[in-house]
Amino acid sequence: MNLRSLFLQHVGQTSVIPMMLEVAKAEGMYIYDQDGNAFLDLNSGISVSSLGHRHPKVVDAITDQLGKHMHTMVYGEHIHTPQVLYASTLAKALDNGLDAVYYVNCGTEAVEVAMKLARRATGRRQILSCKNAYHGSTMGAEALRSDYEFTRTFFPSIPDVDHITFNDESDLENITHKTACIILEAVQAEAGIRSPKDDYLIKVRQRCEEVGALMILDEIQTGFGRTGHLFAHKKYGFVPDVLLIAKGMGGGMPIGGVVASKNLLDTFTKKPALGHITTFGGHPVCVAAAMATLEVLLAEDQALVQSVLEKEKLIHELLVHEIIQEIRSDGLMMAVELTKRKYLKHVVEKTISNGALIDFFLFDDRSFRLAPPLIITEQQIREGVDKILSACDYAKAQYQ
Repeated sequence: MNLRSLFLQHVGQTSVIPMMLEVAKAEGMYIYDQDGNAFLDLNSGISVSSLGHRHPKVVDAITDQLGKHMHTMVYGEHIHTPQVLYASTLAKALDNGLDAVYYVNCGTEAVEVAMKLARRATGRRQILSCKNAYHGSTMGAEALRSDYEFTRTFFPSIPDVDHITFNDESDLENITHKTACIILEAVQAEAGIRSPKDDYLIKVRQRCEEVGALMILDEIQTGFGRTGHLFAHKKYGFVPDVLLIAKGMGGGMPIGGVVASKNLLDTFTKKPALGHITTFGGHPVCVAAAMATLEVLLAEDQALVQSVLEKEKLIHELLVHEIIQEIRSDGLMMAVELTKRKYLKHVVEKTISNGALIDFFLFDDRSFRLAPPLIITEQQIREGVDKILSACDYAKAQYQ
């Protein structure tokens, strides 16, 4: 029985139509299948591999830590050098009162921790999120979704969760003295890259301060240089109470974090103690990879991060086709909207067969996603755009 058959028979699936790319290796900007075919990665595994695949500094950091120790105790009991160095380095880079990190395994666990933290710290129950937001797929994180047709399958859900509309200032009145927190993305990703407008996030911050609610910012996709700034909240000129990080944090390794003031995070230590516990949170090998990733991003006055906006501009200049309606972008997270919904499946599938990886959004059925590693070169941008434009020609021809 071949690998594909064994995959379908023994590995749990998320859908009946997985991509089915048989990965043999990955290096830099490319993923290679079992036949040696190269695929230009224009998605970074959904904003994860921001430094590309197997970045040498990340690999070296992992190898070095493996030579010392791996797991020794559940999170928070032993002092691990990688955890201490990373948290202190990140605090200096943020330089805004977000001075402590609670390590977790992934983005959705970070969301769960933040929801618990908000209710514990404020003594309130109501949690707000935005329509068409996506914060993860565990029970609490999934309760933040607004698409009832999906979430009702798993009811009963977490109570006292309500939704407002992103970028709608009139909805901010729903943040009240009963609100424990609002959790929102810096840029709505799965809605098709919807950036904040007219100082919207600053106004959310101000409203939260007025009523004593916590502002929890999900930068799981926007963090670590993706928007052309180390973090998007720096770009948009405010500081949240709680910052959620993951994906690009680990250079390809599974890790996440809840970043806040030390005083706020310390509410987990009492009444009750062990307010959140996690066996593998802050695994030393993963934190070592995260540290190497952060060092690359901070190097040379954040030169790699600074390069993002020029790369974004080049893609806008090159990716022009009659079936492309518009490109919405915030740095190197992009939604390419097509003129007709019927083109989308053809463009995505043909681009992949052409040797470049793009993907769909959860809540935008006319756009495809571009989120290449930050290391992408001008030549690789031109290569990827050529493959996409060829796919657009193909899609259009299907309806002539």
